[in-house]
Amino acid sequence: MAETKREIERKYEATGETPLPDLTRVAGVAEVVDEGVMELDAVYHDTPDLRLAADAVTLRRRTGGSDAGWHVKFPVAAGIRDEIRAPLSDTLPGELAGLLRSRVRHAEIVPVVRLRSARDVRRLLAADGTLLAELSVDTVHAERLPSGAVATWTEIEVELADDVDDPALLDAIEKRLEKAGIHPSDAPSKLARALAETGPAPEAAPTAGEPGKAGKPGKAGESGGAGERGTAGKPSSGGTSGTAGKPGTAATSGTAGKPGTAATSGTAGKPGTAATSGTAGKPGSGGTSGTAGKPGSGGTSGTSGAPAGTAGAAVLVYVREQADAIVALDPAVRRDLPDAVHQLRVACRRMRSAFKTYRRVLDRTVTDPVGDELKWLAGELGVARDQEVLDARLRARLADLPPTLTLGPVEARLRRRGAARAEDARRRALEALDSDRHLALLDTLHALLADPPLRKAARRDARRVLAKAVRKDHDRLGGRIEHALALDPGHERDLALHEARKAAKRARYAAEAARPTLGKPAKKLGKRVKAVQSLLGEHQDSVVARAALREFAIQSHGAGESAFTWGLLYGREEAAAAATERELPGVWARAAGPELTAALTR
Repeated sequence: MAETKREIERKYEATGETPLPDLTRVAGVAEVVDEGVMELDAVYHDTPDLRLAADAVTLRRRTGGSDAGWHVKFPVAAGIRDEIRAPLSDTLPGELAGLLRSRVRHAEIVPVVRLRSARDVRRLLAADGTLLAELSVDTVHAERLPSGAVATWTEIEVELADDVDDPALLDAIEKRLEKAGIHPSDAPSKLARALAETGPAPEAAPTAGEPGKAGKPGKAGESGGAGERGTAGKPSSGGTSGTAGKPGTAATSGTAGKPGTAATSGTAGKPGTAATSGTAGKPGSGGTSGTAGKPGSGGTSGTSGAPAGTAGAAVLVYVREQADAIVALDPAVRRDLPDAVHQLRVACRRMRSAFKTYRRVLDRTVTDPVGDELKWLAGELGVARDQEVLDARLRARLADLPPTLTLGPVEARLRRRGAARAEDARRRALEALDSDRHLALLDTLHALLADPPLRKAARRDARRVLAKAVRKDHDRLGGRIEHALALDPGHERDLALHEARKAAKRARYAAEAARPTLGKPAKKLGKRVKAVQSLLGEHQDSVVARAALREFAIQSHGAGESAFTWGLLYGREEAAAAATERELPGVWARAAGPELTAALTR
């Protein structure tokens, strides 16, 4: 079973003769204990075109030291990574292979660098003997595989102890080191330095099984039946290569605390916080953007064939961000990180929305089938997300009731139902991620962005094309809301308001995609439309909650229990829905002003 460790460290340049300053002068450090020298031997693995390294993800097999085994590291922020460890074995464990699947796809995983390090360790202790941090002086010998090119260097590494989350301590240590003439390293990791110093990156080449053109999923993008589990080869050899096909088990590590959200790259929470990329406008460190010229990276290609300033370039940047988010959030969902399912589902929706909104830019005969596959993936993930939202809502409603109104085993019934459905939803989500269909979708996204299906409008000025598309989606939203409000309260209005909510999401995403081009007017419009979407979302959540509450009431009545509490909660949800319907005209009026859309072209 894999375990997760949050690694917070900093690296510094050094030589074998670099003297260390007295670190007991750092506030809080009472003693520095010399632990002696340990010999470490690690072989780093990647695809031949270094897709993992391109996304700052590392995979290694280490022998020696207290943490021998297989390690996968995902970046969180500068100097902060999540390390997922599995026991030492000859082949890559299936649960770690699963975490890499969205980046590796069909490619082989092969040894690329061997690092042998002599690590001279010092433990920095508090007055009560608590370990605060470890400082190591590492003499590193790097060998590029299979070429045999070598490099050697010495560096100093300072890492906070597992239970210490205090960047101020690292700041204080760094200040003492800099006074002694020891300065931060330019290399983000040993692997990055080894790759840089032992030769140029390999030329990217098409990987077997990957499509050359963007086609319909299941045809040009078909996965072709990836193997069950790849082997990474023994570390000391030039190595038996392997593939990261379908893993045998899904990784569910990340149990040491779960603050944070899956879409917030650069946060430094405890292990379990995802640091994944792909949020609109600012793709994060977890999944680099894979710009054109790096087709082998874990991300996807950039704005191929679309000159800067054109509609094609603007739309492709946004689409690429969502594609990178899908790649990077795959392992976050497997690790069961907070909000990961929701953010992956959002990335699918954003991309589908962009295909529809900007259909004059991208050829729909190509993008419509891709959109269908994105809808499938979002639907499989939606079971888990919808269950999360429903459980949280019903628990909150129940907590608001005084004990005198909670009759029967209400909490127990709610808990049992939620646990059973959550387990089933997670199983379904993991099955989708492990499927050949998902792998084919990733292939197709990669091919689509490498050779985008641009139409004539893609060559036109971005401002004009994007503004027109945003206005059209905004008008469409207005029509949906007008239709819904014209209906009498009841089931038909509920359905119409749900359709209006979908239109609000599309209008919001349209403005979001156009924001880098259209600036503040697009930002303002998107903010107003988001308020409409949130209100309509609250209404739909109430509709779903009422259906669940009715089911609870029927089950309770059939079991001879009181259904009073379920009926009471149902009534409160009805009242909440009615309140949102009364509020909607005013919220929409603030988003419907003609000056908002007129400003897009000023």
